[in-house]
Amino acid sequence: MEHFKNVKDSQVVISELMLPSHSNFNGKIHGGYILSLLDQIAFACASKHSGAYCVTASVDTVDFLKPIEIGELVTMKASVNYVGRSSMVIGIRVEAENIQTGDIKHCNSSYFTMVAKDNTGRSVEVPGLILKTDNQIRRFAKSIKRKKMKKKRVQEFHETDFSSEQYLHILEDHKVKIERNS
Repeated sequence: MEHFKNVKDSQVVISELMLPSHSNFNGKIHGGYILSLLDQIAFACASKHSGAYCVTASVDTVDFLKPIEIGELVTMKASVNYVGRSSMVIGIRVEAENIQTGDIKHCNSSYFTMVAKDNTGRSVEVPGLILKTDNQIRRFAKSIKRKKMKKKRVQEFHETDFSSEQYLHILEDHKVKIERNS
């Protein structure tokens, strides 16, 4: 008998105050630090859903929309958006709050693909997902769409019949100069 879980049963929310030690040379919170937090919450959410140890298989999208300032309270909200046999797509929303004014800004949305593993490192099957809202259905469907687009990108990238001549027209409107050695 297949096992299914509600989306809300594995949702994880973390909040952390951004300190000067988290900043880059420009005085903003370092993107690498945010990536580390994203990976942690993706792990927690995926492990909670699967009941297994999980590893990061890929980071599909990380768009830094707005900078995060020192002293802001960052809140990350993670949900399982999609499940395969042993993989899960974890959607994460990052918001930063100015704790003096209460203003909240959306800083980042990310999608991490996590894979459940057993003690020997073999992939294990994860529970199915019970979708109850239009938003949950939309997120699952969009994950399927992103997965298909990713598969197509990987296939195109690994084409073996590459000839630079067939790509020259693509380069015409870009800041590039081609100099070939004779």
